[in-house]
Amino acid sequence: MRIALDAMGSDNAPRAELEGVGLALEHDSSLKVALVGRQEIIEGAKAFHVGRLELIPAQDVVGMHESPAEALRRKQKSSIAVCMELLSQGKVDAVVSAGNTGAVMAFAVTTIGAIPGVHRPTLAILFPTEHRSTLVLDVGANVDSKANQLYQFAVMGSTAASYLFRKANPSVGLLNVGTEDSKGSEAAVEAYRLLKESGLNFAGNVEGNAILKGSVDVVVCDGFTGNALIKYAEGLAEVLSGMLQEYLDSESKYRMRRWIAKPVLHEFIDRMDYQEYGGALMLGIRAPVVVAHGRSTPRAIKNALRSARQAADDNIAAHIAQRFEELGSE
Repeated sequence: MRIALDAMGSDNAPRAELEGVGLALEHDSSLKVALVGRQEIIEGAKAFHVGRLELIPAQDVVGMHESPAEALRRKQKSSIAVCMELLSQGKVDAVVSAGNTGAVMAFAVTTIGAIPGVHRPTLAILFPTEHRSTLVLDVGANVDSKANQLYQFAVMGSTAASYLFRKANPSVGLLNVGTEDSKGSEAAVEAYRLLKESGLNFAGNVEGNAILKGSVDVVVCDGFTGNALIKYAEGLAEVLSGMLQEYLDSESKYRMRRWIAKPVLHEFIDRMDYQEYGGALMLGIRAPVVVAHGRSTPRAIKNALRSARQAADDNIAAHIAQRFEELGSE
């Protein structure tokens, strides 16, 4: 398994990427990584993991605030562009980038191509719940989504979840302000009708609390709502972690009891930590791409590489393509 990693993407690039690669290669002995970035920056990685780490130079970097259209015109030799070209040529099995999400999406669509029948690719992330995980999509690729696009997200999410969760018929819920079929915007009401008639294991509308409870396997929403949702969850985990540390450091007669419970409390908080999930899987294009958080730490990069490997191992893109081919013939 060989994965291309954009070394210039995160807020802490290239340190987070370089250290994350080291963690990933130590954890997975069969993994190979093509590290893509500016020659002078990635040169220092040569001494590590010889044979399983290839350095591929890229002249340009796409900034976080650059428009995707402008990046497509002016940054064809950027680290994101080079990663996608490697994937399109079959030289790597997947791509991971913590860079500009819009640019990653734009280069993926133009270089690799969307699956026939898919109107818009989407970003899906594993969201921590009470017992396991729920796949939530879209989480930022499409700010405003029409009913048919929400329906397609559900098809892609259901297909991906069947492999990620090893579950034959995963349940799908439509995120809404109430469970009644008449609730929400016009797009939500129409999406409800499409999903009810789709043949998917549609559980109806679900409210936000259903995500944390793990009431369904897949939750579908527009990218504006989904992105706000995961940012809230990330902030909640950070606040809880800070409160936990303050609690453990405080003076009281129960101090020893708290320190004994410390590993359990930290394990609980870690379940909510975005670093454990690495990044969002781009669904709807012909090959696996994972978009990691801009604030990614080395641990988050390592887990993003793990997510990309799983998507490639499970051949999720091909299964989604097969599903859309079946839909086209119905």
